[in-house]
Amino acid sequence: MKKTILSIFSFMLCFPALIAQEDLTYQKPPKEILELVDVPLAPSTILDSDGEMMVFLYRDQYKSIAELSEEELRLGGLRINPVTNINSRARYYKNLKVKSIDAKSATQVKGLPENARLANFSWSPDESKIAFTHTSNKGVELWVLHLKDARAQKLTEAKLNANMRDATNWFKDNSSILVKMLPEDRKDLIDTETAVPTGPTISVSDGEKAQNRTYQDLLKNPNDEYNFEQLARSELVKVNLDGTSEKWMDAKMYSSISFSPNGEYIMVNHIKKPFSYLVPYYRFPSETNIFTANGELVNKVNEEPLLEDLPKGFMATQTGRRNLQWRSDKPASLIYVKALDEGDPEVEVEFRDEVFVLEAPFSGEGNSILKTKDRFSGITWGNDEIAIANDYWWNTRNTRTYVFNPSKPSETPEIIFDRNYQDRYSDPGRFVTTKNEFGQSILKLDDEDAFLLGAGYSEEGQFPFADKIDLENGKTERLYQSDYNDKKETLVEALDIEKGEILVRIESATEYPNYYIRDIDKKDDITQITSFENPFKSLENVSKEVITYEREDGLELNGTLYLPAGFDKENPEEHPMIVWAYPREYKDKNSASQNTSNANDFTYPYYGSPIYWVNRGYVVLDDAAFPIIGEGKEEPNDSFREQLVANGKAAIDAVAEMGYVDRDRVAVGGHSYGAFMTANLLSHSNLFAAGIARSGAYNRTLTPFGFQSEERSYWEAPEVYYNMSPFMHADKMKTPLLLIHGEADNNSGTYPMQSERYFNALKGLGATARLVMLPKESHGYSAKESVLHVLWEQDEWLEKYVKNKKEAENIEASEEMKD
Repeated sequence: MKKTILSIFSFMLCFPALIAQEDLTYQKPPKEILELVDVPLAPSTILDSDGEMMVFLYRDQYKSIAELSEEELRLGGLRINPVTNINSRARYYKNLKVKSIDAKSATQVKGLPENARLANFSWSPDESKIAFTHTSNKGVELWVLHLKDARAQKLTEAKLNANMRDATNWFKDNSSILVKMLPEDRKDLIDTETAVPTGPTISVSDGEKAQNRTYQDLLKNPNDEYNFEQLARSELVKVNLDGTSEKWMDAKMYSSISFSPNGEYIMVNHIKKPFSYLVPYYRFPSETNIFTANGELVNKVNEEPLLEDLPKGFMATQTGRRNLQWRSDKPASLIYVKALDEGDPEVEVEFRDEVFVLEAPFSGEGNSILKTKDRFSGITWGNDEIAIANDYWWNTRNTRTYVFNPSKPSETPEIIFDRNYQDRYSDPGRFVTTKNEFGQSILKLDDEDAFLLGAGYSEEGQFPFADKIDLENGKTERLYQSDYNDKKETLVEALDIEKGEILVRIESATEYPNYYIRDIDKKDDITQITSFENPFKSLENVSKEVITYEREDGLELNGTLYLPAGFDKENPEEHPMIVWAYPREYKDKNSASQNTSNANDFTYPYYGSPIYWVNRGYVVLDDAAFPIIGEGKEEPNDSFREQLVANGKAAIDAVAEMGYVDRDRVAVGGHSYGAFMTANLLSHSNLFAAGIARSGAYNRTLTPFGFQSEERSYWEAPEVYYNMSPFMHADKMKTPLLLIHGEADNNSGTYPMQSERYFNALKGLGATARLVMLPKESHGYSAKESVLHVLWEQDEWLEKYVKNKKEAENIEASEEMKD
């Protein structure tokens, strides 16, 4: 027996590969798909708070692989281009136009740089100008757009440091900007590929628990620490619109910068040592100070330690001050929050968090103004007597909305909403805000009344609404509700709610979204302000509808069904089908069964969409509901596999019963957690002919301190980790699986190794699988060459193993007979 094993081992050494590798260049999908990919995008839009001026921002849909191949350093959770000193994955705009609401057409901005790569847009306090950056081959420049005459002005050479984001902040005078600049004493970076080590890298555990998620791009050694510090350091410089500048503060590792509403104070946070190899930069030690607008120190207001060892659970937080921010309805009042449960969700207390306000000179402890029952999640400030606060608790999916008097903290806050935040049908909407004299957003009030804009999901469909709410008793009055059945209306922003003016976006399945101003007091009074054309004409005759169906346990599910152009519903033929989904966890069946899909959403194909294949003769069930429910003390993942298979079966049954699809020719696919879903479905059911899994994680023991919505560690629930890991069940895979992964994936938990090791297991066990690793790509794919190739790979896979499954099986059977 030993001799036989040795012989086999020797054979494997002689032939170690036994894995077919393809020498393949980037491919393009067939024309039915290609014509939907290579189209110009309509611009993004930004609007001033008065609703008078719009800016159109134009960009290419995809980068090139050459752009993705520019030098990149991955340090402390950041990805940095060390030549240009900006996020190496930044999305850039290439052109700008401006348009007043009343104008018929937009005006081209003059003076933009050649080969523009524009980012970091920020309004001036009076909204007459917009600061932005241009990334040249040498680095990042500061520019300003003057809206009045549609003119761009260059203010600096390529000296900005945008590596830590928050690179530009306006002074209140509207004529100067505080920017992060490269320090004059920056040292050369270490080439970590060629540097000779000075010793081993050592990490130490001193008994404190540090149960962190599997973050990527972390610091790994002293050379990384050195490079991170050099790239994070900036000088703060005041740049004037006349082109002059002056140093405002010496170099440190500055992160966030925030002006007080009146502009007299500036809150500045900077990172400190020691660094960590376990957590990203935003959990490194930091210090927060308040300065005058002239750069004089007023007081240190916070010092955060290294956060490696938070308590267990999604609702865990640090002790001490957190969430430091300016109160928007006051000239210069500082707000912060403290945990009352030691930041530990396991500690039982009446109130979890306490909110404090601290006045100038910002020393000592502030005055308590509010305590929240669960974890604080924000405040919308109104005036001295009225403010709106929210808390939430992930474990119960609960959120509360408080109305409180910030001037009289002894008064008990009124809880006007106390609800499950996954219950979309009961969502009251978001509060309408307005700009105050400081240019800050505050609660729009009419005496004791406020206003709400809601998405309007219901059992009958989606009908967005505007409400007036009495903050004393929580009673609402409906001011407007959309009644479109053949279109979708989104209430974007209330321009003047008292006059009834609301900015809305209207679209349909074949009508590209455009913006309008609606007078809700005169329902038919609506003015169109943009005229973007539909670039996806070949999808105009595709049938689209939201279907509802039941899971075997009676749970109502839904998905968006696409049928090829010319499909005869009265005399249907059975087509191949693609089911595309992403599992979501719920704590109650009511929320899980709600329908938030809208057939009137514009059909917008993007790189990750399965919609392309409707033009290739497939039926597509997109965004199919795959809820995973755990009510009460039961966790959703305790029955993950069973519910997953039940969801898949219900989806196929629903469309097959219409007579639209061939049950033997159904594919399933998904991205990230959807890829994880796909591998599990293929391992534990015979429902599908093939699968497509992009950028997933397949071995949960490699993410031992939780994943997705799983709070328990591997050691607390080993059977859950085992049962949910497709890698552990690779021997059960009998269905062709296409695995795709970006070689530079930065998402927590979805290391490229996940796909590589899973493929090796499948190959070793004789499964039919293909692994495509995309050079330079992250968790999402951005190079045009990569996107087109992914679409080609998916099309080839679907054509072979789904549409022409029977032919492929016949060929395979014939070859086996020959053997």
